Amino acid sequence: MSYILEACVDSVESAMDAVKGGANRLELCGDLIIGGTTPNINLFKLIKEKIDTKINVLIRPRYGDFCYTEDEFEIIKRDIKMFKEAGANGVVIGILKPDGSLDVERMRELMVLAEEMHVTLHRAFDLCKDPYEALEEAKNLGIKSILTSGQKNKCTEGIELLKELVEKSEGKIEILIGSGINSKNVQQVVSYTKSSSVHTSGKVEVESPMKYRKEDISMGFPILSEYVILRTDNREIAKIREVLEKTILS
Repeated sequence: MSYILEACVDSVESAMDAVKGGANRLELCGDLIIGGTTPNINLFKLIKEKIDTKINVLIRPRYGDFCYTEDEFEIIKRDIKMFKEAGANGVVIGILKPDGSLDVERMRELMVLAEEMHVTLHRAFDLCKDPYEALEEAKNLGIKSILTSGQKNKCTEGIELLKELVEKSEGKIEILIGSGINSKNVQQVVSYTKSSSVHTSGKVEVESPMKYRKEDISMGFPILSEYVILRTDNREIAKIREVLEKTILS
């Protein structure tokens, strides 16, 4: 039985470290600090030049919820086409209706555009009103993976639903467990849920090389330092990989 260790990255440096640590798939995003948005196409191209690992690209035109306007939907469609032409392995997408159900009609349009790509339903799934209904709809759409924390902030809190989802998936769709996965809890999560697929950023705080620092002004969220960058740590990815190999492959 094999496993998926998907690293969520938003920079060349993080992508390289993730692969060095043993990630066998990447989800490429922009702006992970706000939950992830569609990444820059040239970020994707540069990473692809440097590594052979499969790259799935998050397609999310803005932060916030997953109920999109017609213009936002058009951007999503164009971005899928762009990354498909650029050679992405897959796309990570999701749209909800105002009532909290999966927007099956729009998702069907996106599935046509993403034909032959690996399609992951992202954590819009965690905001939907009925996870069991959304699971069956995802199966019917031909979606390959669902990225989920079990509709909780952390996967350890949603572990009971995750176990149910793995059972109800019947091996027809990958239940990719994310949000809070680390080397300390991954053994517990995969052993209990029986999922063999996990998603993690493996991030650590890295100090900026800036020497001169103007501390009384902020370029973004005031709670965040301008001089700390979050990056994937290859050592944490390697620890998770070692646990997965012992737990799943042994």
